[in-house]
Formats: sequence, C-alpha cells, structure tokens
Amino acid sequence: MGLGGTAKKLQTVMDSAEKLYAKMNEIIGELKSLQQEVEDTSEQVDRLERDLAEQRALVEALAADRDIDVEAILEDADLPQAPDTADADETADDTAGTDVPVTDDSDDQ
Repeated sequence: MGLGGTAKKLQTVMDSAEKLYAKMNEIIGELKSLQQEVEDTSEQVDRLERDLAEQRALVEALAADRDIDVEAILEDADLPQAPDTADADETADDTAGTDVPVTDDSDDQ
C-alpha cells in the first residue's frame, strides 16, 4: 500500500471523527436543553401542586365553616378516575418491545 492510499484512508477517518464529534456536541446541547425543560416543568408542577393544596385547604375550611360534608360531595361527584399504576406498567410493557431501526455504517467505508 502506498503512502497516498494511507493518507487518503487517514483523511477519511479524520473526516468521520470530525462528523462524530460535531454530532456528539449537538446531542450534548440537546440533552442540556431537555434537562432544563425537565427542571422547568418540575418547578411548574411543584408550584401547581402547592397551589392546589392551598385551594383545597381553603375550600375544606369554607365547607367546614358551613357544615358541608366534603367527602360526601366527592363521593357523589362524577370525577374521572386516577390512573392506576397497573395501567402505567402495561403501557411500559407495550412499548418495551418496540423495534428501533439500527443502521450499520461500517459498509460505507
């Protein structure tokens, strides 16, 4: 093998490495962005839960002041059911076997 062929192969490897490095940096940026979104969403959920707890306490205090049975009202109300953890497990099991396409770029060289 001549020196020219080696240089060409080395350049191909270098080009591939540069592309991989750029892609890794792109993915790292996306992950950082996603992490910030998750943190922001978590803070929003915490705030909503706190607000809901405050509102519930106020409503229950007002109901108690007026001798209203909150539990009886909730039993009679047509409220949506909370999702069961069993349903969540079934959903996770359904997606566990999902096929993810795999590409093999080793033949391109």
